[in-house]
Amino acid sequence: MAHDRHQEDAPVLIQSHPALRILTLNRPQVVNSINLAKVRSLRQALEEARTTPSVKLVLLNGAGDRGFCAGGDLKALAQVVQNQDWERARRFFGEEYDLDLFIHNYPKPVVVLADGITMGGGLGLAAGADLVIATERTRMAMPETIIGFFPDVGATGWLFTKCPPGYPELLALTGVEMGGRDAVRVGLATHYLPSRNLPGFLDDCPSLAAQLPDDKSKAVAQLDNILRARSASNLPPDPKLDAWVQAHFAGQTSVSDIVASLDSCPETDQFCQEISRRLAERSPTALALTLALLRRHEGRPLPKVFAGEARAAAWIIRQPDYLEGIRARIFDKDHQPHWQPATLEEVRLDILTRRNNGL
Repeated sequence: MAHDRHQEDAPVLIQSHPALRILTLNRPQVVNSINLAKVRSLRQALEEARTTPSVKLVLLNGAGDRGFCAGGDLKALAQVVQNQDWERARRFFGEEYDLDLFIHNYPKPVVVLADGITMGGGLGLAAGADLVIATERTRMAMPETIIGFFPDVGATGWLFTKCPPGYPELLALTGVEMGGRDAVRVGLATHYLPSRNLPGFLDDCPSLAAQLPDDKSKAVAQLDNILRARSASNLPPDPKLDAWVQAHFAGQTSVSDIVASLDSCPETDQFCQEISRRLAERSPTALALTLALLRRHEGRPLPKVFAGEARAAAWIIRQPDYLEGIRARIFDKDHQPHWQPATLEEVRLDILTRRNNGL
């Protein structure tokens, strides 16, 4: 095995085997959060693996023991917005989205080890992979509305191809976290392995990769069978919860209607109260934009989804809630954001009414 660019400060560590590349996101001190350097390094490494004939498998994981990837580097993005460096912001989102779409269309099998925190942009990387392994330590979520942003990285489109009815709206609006078993159940991950089994799987990957057929679909099916043999099989469905989520969230066109639906729950329904609380603490502007994007992007081709999200990102980072949300959650950590406007009824999404620059 060769170790390329294995410096401690490299954005992505590359382990090269004849038939395998292991790409490790390398910012463990910030749960491997994504910045432009990481986006570019990962794209370059994936391009190298794509054009190397002997490589039959790419595996993505995260350095450290906290998680795969916590999402975008919010402190860096906040600085860019404070400086009103809109071109740099456009470049970051554009290159990040291009990377995500590149993974969705990658011609060789991609496996993601989503052990620990896998959120926001980290979930965006995992979404394009063929196989996503969750563990008992996995925490998956799209929490963006709590900072005045929206679930991007294609989520307003691909959530509908992965999740049962209602879950795209629930996950995108409320940021509710999924543990490893639930992540598999709702379609965000494909396999559940106890974390104690990951080292053995990683040790076996070079030989497994060497035995894969060249045809991608056949290779993915072979890997799927291998992982199923190692995976926990006791992942029971939850039809009662699925029905609840569908009843309150599926197909909704108004966040206010969702809130009203939740308000009609019995007082003894603690989950209902928790979801209502999560909605109430989030940016009204971000909630309204998120639901509008979900309705607009459901069933649309991913390139169009990413294009719409790029326009939405350029708009929402100019709204006051974005910096205010990051201040309240990341910098001051008082968790007391002052949203502008403060209510759903006051939100006006002018981006939806523009003829030339709308979504």
